[in-house]
Amino acid sequence: MAQPFLEATGLSKTYRGSFRKSDVTALINLSLTVEGGEIFGLLGPNGAGKTTFVKLVLGLVKPSAGHATLMGRSVRNWRARNAIGYLPENHRFPEFLTAFQMLSLYGQLAGLDRSAVRNQIHEVLELVGMLEWMHVEIRKYSKGMMQRVGLAQALLGNPSIVFLDEPTDGVDPIGRRDIRNVLLHLKSEGKTVFVNSHLLSELEMVCSRVAIINKGRMIQEGTLESLLSRAGTYLIASTKIPRQVLSDCPQILPLGDSNADHSHSSEIEHPGSGGEIWQYEVEAVSRRMLNELMDKLRRASVEIESIERVKDSLEELFVRSVNASDRRSNAENSDNLRPESRGRIEP
Repeated sequence: MAQPFLEATGLSKTYRGSFRKSDVTALINLSLTVEGGEIFGLLGPNGAGKTTFVKLVLGLVKPSAGHATLMGRSVRNWRARNAIGYLPENHRFPEFLTAFQMLSLYGQLAGLDRSAVRNQIHEVLELVGMLEWMHVEIRKYSKGMMQRVGLAQALLGNPSIVFLDEPTDGVDPIGRRDIRNVLLHLKSEGKTVFVNSHLLSELEMVCSRVAIINKGRMIQEGTLESLLSRAGTYLIASTKIPRQVLSDCPQILPLGDSNADHSHSSEIEHPGSGGEIWQYEVEAVSRRMLNELMDKLRRASVEIESIERVKDSLEELFVRSVNASDRRSNAENSDNLRPESRGRIEP
């Protein structure tokens, strides 16, 4: 079995409080893997521990427990860090420099050959759509332009893995599309991209796998296909289903209204279908049950146009997962506050 490109095992981090300040636990026993050549998204509400996790796997912060490896080497090893490109959130560049001057400086700080850096600067600025602005002072850039230049900085040195913290923050829709295309281009070249972002719709369009963390703990992780598919729920388009069939099959509901008269259910146009096409939601716990329901419809002379599995959006999955995690956490805290959980108090 191939070794994961990035592997974190049992990572925990507690920031020790100073005088009169309590300790802060930012990450609790978090493990995940990122495969080479994929775009991986890390999601979580503010304060969930996302930035702490990124700092740990970049070797910028020492873990309280656990460890992380990059291509089999500890992330504390400088050779492993040489393969990393990083765009931090709210980055700041010297505003009196031009993009070309700033990238030249960063390339030299990274130990890159000066002549090689010059060629790379043109390549990365062209990739992010900033080539014509490379001799303009950074102070004149918009927020979106700053993000593009920051992404160019992360790509200097041809890194094998790129960590991007809110890469589309402050970027207009056209700019977000362009950055999305850059990420897909990197993936096509076999690069690994690790993205931390609040723009869930953007991540849904580019990520192959995601992880959701809340209050320092992992609450969901997997491929988008597996996480967004709503188990056992299907959407069918068909000719109108008779009232009696709907009464006999409570698993089939007209979209928009559960009434059998379809007074407010969804009707879709389909020229040449030979009849109106209606949409229904079907609950079937197995393939066999789904087929049995479809057989009942066919026996009732219902013509089936299409069947597709219902999928949630990434935003719906995120909200549902975080809310469920919060409810579990609140219930655990409530149990810990009960008198019996602290021991019986004798009179």
